[in-house]
Amino acid sequence: MAAYEYLAFDTKGSREKGIIEADTAKQARQQLRGMGLSPVEIEQVSSEQESSRGRKRRDKINVATLSLLTRQLSTLISAGQPIESALYAVSQQTTKPQAKKVLLAVRSRVLEGHALSDAFREFPRIFDAMYCASVHAGEQSGLLDLVMERLADFMESRQSLQQKTRLALIYPILLTLVSLLLVAGLLTFVVPQIIQVFEGFDQELPVLTQVLIAVSDFFKNYGLQVIIGIVIFAVSYGQLMQIRWMSTQRDRVMLRLPLISYLTRLSNTARFTRTMSILVSSGVPALDAMHISTEVISNSLIRKAVIHAADNVREGGSIAGSLSKTGYFSPLVLQLITNGEASGKLGEMLERSAKAEESEFEGLTALFLGIFEPGMILFMGLVVLVIVLAILLPIFDMNDLIQ
Repeated sequence: MAAYEYLAFDTKGSREKGIIEADTAKQARQQLRGMGLSPVEIEQVSSEQESSRGRKRRDKINVATLSLLTRQLSTLISAGQPIESALYAVSQQTTKPQAKKVLLAVRSRVLEGHALSDAFREFPRIFDAMYCASVHAGEQSGLLDLVMERLADFMESRQSLQQKTRLALIYPILLTLVSLLLVAGLLTFVVPQIIQVFEGFDQELPVLTQVLIAVSDFFKNYGLQVIIGIVIFAVSYGQLMQIRWMSTQRDRVMLRLPLISYLTRLSNTARFTRTMSILVSSGVPALDAMHISTEVISNSLIRKAVIHAADNVREGGSIAGSLSKTGYFSPLVLQLITNGEASGKLGEMLERSAKAEESEFEGLTALFLGIFEPGMILFMGLVVLVIVLAILLPIFDMNDLIQ
């Protein structure tokens, strides 16, 4: 039985879209007619790689929805529901059309005899390698419900961290934009009106006033070109980062900047250890877990170093010793991994190291934002002070001449 996405009209001429299960497209049409609908389009929900329209599906399920679906599946499976029944129940409960399509497509693969993990792998843009590997390990160990519950916890914690980061960045970004717009507005519209008062002066204006006039004239004459240039630069930067060599150079620069370098290492190693802890705890072999976990590393240089470390482990080296050679992991993380290898509790030790690094990253981010906000206010005060002084200095000079 397969899932079909349909477009049909009811007896009143209203348009309806939805998902229906049937063995063939012909049977799906018959079911729709039996429901009083006139089918116009019927398309089988296929995998991303084998879309009947010859293109990848661009729809994705967000992390919050995926974690909810995963937890619901875990609950139903732990209650003794067969996998296909659990998939159908969750698909009927979700209000997200894309989620329903994917779940029914996965269910059709399961009914055909495929393993759940293999069915998930047909949608790599939704179920990544870590997710599929964990599900596969759960199937092999008979602990699928526990593994999916652990996956749901992991995705919820990741979503929470991302939301905290976004919310923390909103105020600094707004403050920066407002500050820049305020300074640009002063230099473009306010300062030129005030400067006209000094045009009839026979005396030479102070250097600070002359600089302010030059900057104001620049913004007044070339402000639009500057904005267009910034937009072009942003678009060009995004395109250039698609080139591997350019993105590698950017990653290299990120690892050389003093504070940014430490935050980059911390965030990437935290994601790596967190992902690897989920995989190892789910029963995935440590070597496979290392290779899969490299996919969550955003910095290409760190990713390359960790892949090389995984190759060393394949040749017989220890995980902690191989990772220490990269130079990107802290002594605390390496010591915890060493203890995990020695005690047979690698998954637990990886989770502890991930929590430690995530807590440190959150603390440093909060500290940076706490310093940035008053720093930006102080900077704006200095800019306004310079503008006021540049305007007042000629007035003071004029008063001296009158006296």
